[in-house]
Amino acid sequence: MADPLEEIAELTPWQRPLRAQFPIITAHPELAYLDSAATAQKPQAVLDAVRDYLVTSNANAGRGSYPWANTTTALVERTRDQVKEFLGDPDPGRSTVHFTSGTTEGLRTVARDWLAGSLGDGDEIVVPFADHQANLSPWLELRELLARQGVRIDVRELPCQAGSGDYDPAALAGIVGPRTRFVAATHVHHVYGVDLNVDRIRRVVGPEVPICLDAAQSIGHLPVSVADLDVDFVVFSGHKALALPGTGAVWARGLRGPELRPGGWPGTPNTVGVASLAAALDWLEAAGTDRIERWTVALTARLTDGLSRMGAYEVLGCQASLAAGSRVQRRRSLATFRHREVNAQDLGFILYSHGFMVRSDGHCQADAGEKEGSVRVSLHVHNTPEEVEELLATLASLQ
Repeated sequence: MADPLEEIAELTPWQRPLRAQFPIITAHPELAYLDSAATAQKPQAVLDAVRDYLVTSNANAGRGSYPWANTTTALVERTRDQVKEFLGDPDPGRSTVHFTSGTTEGLRTVARDWLAGSLGDGDEIVVPFADHQANLSPWLELRELLARQGVRIDVRELPCQAGSGDYDPAALAGIVGPRTRFVAATHVHHVYGVDLNVDRIRRVVGPEVPICLDAAQSIGHLPVSVADLDVDFVVFSGHKALALPGTGAVWARGLRGPELRPGGWPGTPNTVGVASLAAALDWLEAAGTDRIERWTVALTARLTDGLSRMGAYEVLGCQASLAAGSRVQRRRSLATFRHREVNAQDLGFILYSHGFMVRSDGHCQADAGEKEGSVRVSLHVHNTPEEVEELLATLASLQ
């Protein structure tokens, strides 16, 4: 595993011009935006694409025969293909892409419009109870919906390891059975920052069980290959991948089970959001998600290493991965911690008074997640080693 300082030194010439492309970042040099896991800032190329669309071809999609409408319709269809390409789809002719308002709506779409019709009385699904609430609520809502129809399903907890948040494949093997029909999982944990290695879930559940992946914290932060992951649905939010809020997508493989067909009248798509997503994916491809991952992982390793040397702080997640020289999997772009005496909300206010914008609350944890609030620092390509060092110096002064 590469040394974080060496990674930072090697990638700095690549990163500096990219940082300069974020207007809100360069306009506020006195502030450090450290909350990209909540929403990412937008590069100039995305802002330009939004403006260009609105002033040159803004129209509804699929509802007109004049040039603006045709251009918009083509944009929506082209962006579907772009999502497939971005995900490394090995069979794009079979798969589909449906645009949503974000990850939460996308997961509900899978639950309501695909999974509901595939389950019978006594079937089981396995879902995470210690990840984001958005990857639990839709499956519990589905259970209630089916119960009102006289269909009883068993929603089982996807086992995870205490303290690290990592999934426990051995325990999972003990609960998967012949009535297991579906598994929901998370790609990168939104509190612990760990890549949850969903390939291990596929090996446990076998080749026939569909897997739905919440990729809200991985799309735009690291390369995502559906060919390698062997999942059936990838759901993500555009606003965490440099696009506008209210934008997201569901990629559906169409291999295990019927084609995903969202129910109801489709209505007007968020065309300007789709334009922003197309531009964001272009920008990410040009920058290189592999290098974005290397940069943010190196910065996060420096952060956790510094925090681990301060007795006043407890870093959440795997303790063996905190040191910069650790051989254990490092956190993907985010680290979450607590001060042992100052509550998270107060620490968040204090840090902002020093110019650091962080998240400080319960992070929308699901039922079995952390009960106590904490501070989360989440990084993206525009963040710098200087910001990390200044944050560590400030945290040290608060011990």
